[in-house]
Amino acid sequence: MHEILSEREYQAFILEQLRDENGFIIRNAKTDFDRTVAMDRKMLFAFLEDTQPDELDALRKIYKERTEETIVNYINQKVTSKKDSLISVLKHGIEPTTGIVLKLMYDKPASKLNPDLYAKYQKNRFSVMEEVWASDDERVDVVIFLNGLAIMTFELKCNYQGQSYADAIYQYRKDRNPKTRLFLFKAGALVNFAMDLTEVHMTTKLAKDTTYFLPFNKGNGEGVQAGKGNPVYEDKYSVSYMWEDILQKDTILEIINKFIFVEVSEKFNEATCKKETRENLIFPRYHQLDAVRKLLADVKVNGSALNYLIQHSAGSGKTNSIAWLSHRLASLHDDADNIIFNHVIIMTDRVVVDRQLQSAVRAIDHKSGLIRVMDDSCTSADLASALSQNTKIIVTTIQKFPFIVDEVKNLKEQRFAVIIDEAHSSTAGKNIAAVTKALGSKEALDTEEERDMEDAIAEEIELNGKQANVSMFAFTATPKANTLKKFGRLNPQGMYEAFHIYSMKQAIEEGFILDVLQNYTTYDTFYKINKIIEDDPELKTAEAKRKIARYAALHETNIAQRIEIIIEHFRTSVMDGLDGTAKAMVVTGSRPEAVKYKQAFDRYIQRKGYDMKALVAFSGKVKLDGDEYTESGINGFAEQKTRDKFDTPEYRVMIVANKYQTGFDQKRLCAMYILKKLRGVAAVQTLSRLNRICPPYKKKTFILDFVNDYEDIKKAFSVYYTVTFLSNSIRPEAIYELEAKIDAYGIFDTEDVEKVNTLLYSKDSHRKTRIASILYKVQKRMEHYKDDEHRKLMKLLKGFVKYYEFLIQVTSFEDHAIHEKYTFIDCLLAFVNIRHSGGGFDLRGKVKATDFVQKLNTTYVKETIVPYPVVTLPVPDDINVSPETYKKLSQIIEEINSRTGNSFDNDVAVKSMLQLRDIMLKSDDLKASAQNNTAANFEISFFNRLDDILVEGYEHNQDFFSLLLRDEELKRYSMGIFADEVYRTLRTDQ
Repeated sequence: MHEILSEREYQAFILEQLRDENGFIIRNAKTDFDRTVAMDRKMLFAFLEDTQPDELDALRKIYKERTEETIVNYINQKVTSKKDSLISVLKHGIEPTTGIVLKLMYDKPASKLNPDLYAKYQKNRFSVMEEVWASDDERVDVVIFLNGLAIMTFELKCNYQGQSYADAIYQYRKDRNPKTRLFLFKAGALVNFAMDLTEVHMTTKLAKDTTYFLPFNKGNGEGVQAGKGNPVYEDKYSVSYMWEDILQKDTILEIINKFIFVEVSEKFNEATCKKETRENLIFPRYHQLDAVRKLLADVKVNGSALNYLIQHSAGSGKTNSIAWLSHRLASLHDDADNIIFNHVIIMTDRVVVDRQLQSAVRAIDHKSGLIRVMDDSCTSADLASALSQNTKIIVTTIQKFPFIVDEVKNLKEQRFAVIIDEAHSSTAGKNIAAVTKALGSKEALDTEEERDMEDAIAEEIELNGKQANVSMFAFTATPKANTLKKFGRLNPQGMYEAFHIYSMKQAIEEGFILDVLQNYTTYDTFYKINKIIEDDPELKTAEAKRKIARYAALHETNIAQRIEIIIEHFRTSVMDGLDGTAKAMVVTGSRPEAVKYKQAFDRYIQRKGYDMKALVAFSGKVKLDGDEYTESGINGFAEQKTRDKFDTPEYRVMIVANKYQTGFDQKRLCAMYILKKLRGVAAVQTLSRLNRICPPYKKKTFILDFVNDYEDIKKAFSVYYTVTFLSNSIRPEAIYELEAKIDAYGIFDTEDVEKVNTLLYSKDSHRKTRIASILYKVQKRMEHYKDDEHRKLMKLLKGFVKYYEFLIQVTSFEDHAIHEKYTFIDCLLAFVNIRHSGGGFDLRGKVKATDFVQKLNTTYVKETIVPYPVVTLPVPDDINVSPETYKKLSQIIEEINSRTGNSFDNDVAVKSMLQLRDIMLKSDDLKASAQNNTAANFEISFFNRLDDILVEGYEHNQDFFSLLLRDEELKRYSMGIFADEVYRTLRTDQ
């Protein structure tokens, strides 16, 4: 057998690269390594003599011939003490005697203005040893030293010899003692690498079999092809970035000084009533290091001129990425040595600033006054004060920004970096507009003198767009179309994409998160609706359907059946996982549902005698059957404790309603039971609560879905599986099309608009009353339009406001008349209270639901997600509404019964008809017809194609399809209910 490359040859090659290309010194492990202190003493003292001779002389006068031993022992004592670490000693040096400080490394200065400091930085000594005996039984392939202190170890494997990085990991776990000085946590090497020719994995803490290794790979492929591993090159190894970049002197210094830190987390143990402290040594993963460095390089060139979108999957370590980026931006200088940003503001959309984010930001640097966290006790005035002072990093919630616009003065000369956590929700129009107004480079909006209305409008338009003195850095795993437009960059294909990407696909393949769609079961709910009154009241179809669906969702029998399935599935398939600590979440569709499911849960486990408890989570108060319920009232403790209580062994299930579905990390969450319709980003965010890994356990996830179609969920994930592109752009002229449609209703004129705008910017003490008078007259005009037309008008008005807010943030659009109209309509919508639902109607006592059946549909195992990475912006056409049709209550009930198995066999009504609809939606002929015809003309093609569609789907249900092929009237009636849906879907599917 021919041996292409041996492990020893690979090892020799790396040492040559480090010596010849990187300037390392190769040392002899047999003579130069002191394993009792994990040092190369000669290199340490050569560095000290070269950089700090005066300090050494002073120490020699005190300690005489014991000086070297004293310094070595002092360093060893410091790094091995419980409250200290090697990383701390490297960053801050040591003080063996009061007043004499020894630096153990010199970071690269930000500039060359201090020649002495720059010269000392150049005197750092980087060395390497091979075949290092850490103890009598442990020989390490390669050890890297900085100024004589061991900082990195490598176990190398050669694929040509039938071994890989996995064998190196096994070696670390089985053959390395965590108590050996070289491997001692926080005191020994900062990081341990397992590396072969294609992949690199790392750990900062050896713990025998439970040692957790993280991939340290660049990723393989680009765009939708990106995944785990490293690129394949023709002329070099896939891991060559290690010696070409990571093991370069400046990179090592940067990682030590700017990235590595000790993470301290505290947790209250309810059983012992004591706080438990846990420490982790954080070393950046490759994509984190890459993202921060690329962002800094771009900002160094462009200053505050641009915005940035960072699309990093769940499990990417986003909290630490934000912490690292904020610290680097706070001290970043341009080539002329000028500070680029005066303040860095970290914004989260959570009401309470995330505790983990607070800790990470503070852990990297403890300089006094550097960071200010705006917690619950802080007011908007405190935030304004922090901005006007020299606080470099401010951590706050976006909710505080709308209140500081009038408080912040004289910010025009300052520049801001705004880091946005979870950009998909934090960047809503008015929220982000408040931020840009507060930080914008224009003078503050309120001045003592009364301004001309035109000047004020021009200023508002200018302040809504990208501000020259504000750069925004938006982090999200699921960028929506408007987020890509606001923060993305144009690629060569003319589509907007994120500046930096770490995809869901790569995170899953690398084992940082789980693929939650790999064990997905759907259930169908069937029931019969009967009218129990003689009258046939005429009701609005869509609203009646919603009320009937809500009535069925809250029906005691339906809930009892589902809760039995949920609890028994959890008991038999989930609860024994993770050594009996696995947990589950039940996602309900409303707060009343959450209350009812909690009650049903408690009744069922009490009847069965099961030893398990559930929590409920929802906001506010719920009135149900004459009683009032709150989360704290049901759970028996304060709402703020729910998250921590769920982390204890006492509670295994959490029943939620619009709460804990985003930003909630509970690694023991293994199962989710879905009772709520989920779409798009909401589906991805909700189900992703399950994707956290739980080392050292091999976690398995389960999803039981009673509401959604698996293909719809899969499609939602496909958008964010790899890279996400925005394929279309916003059309400024579309705002005029909306304006024309609104003007056609004649509810207000130019004089109304001008009067309201003039009053808004005046100091008239009666302006509110006068504005209300004008808006009241407009409201009365609106009431002339009934039902369908009124709803259509309201949708146009809301669409105009939403479209304009987005338009002026992402384009240079400027039209004073349109802005005046926007201001007027915004006030009008607030005045008419668009959320009021009107008189409505009540179905209580009019219908009865019976014969509930929960039928297992399909279980999907190890399905493959095909990326569909393109999203589009909404356009004004989306604002149009089709006229509401009215049907008798009997017709509504007959339609629902036919869909849910009562006019025909259950499977026929639900499954077979939906299969036919899906075939129609995939028809190229129907798609062409929909996109080129009116709805009336499309119906001709639709009914002409029915026989072909039935034949195509014949094998799915031969009996039912044969019936439809024979009965023309039944065929047209049964399938005609899909005509409008198919037309609208295919017409908008470009």
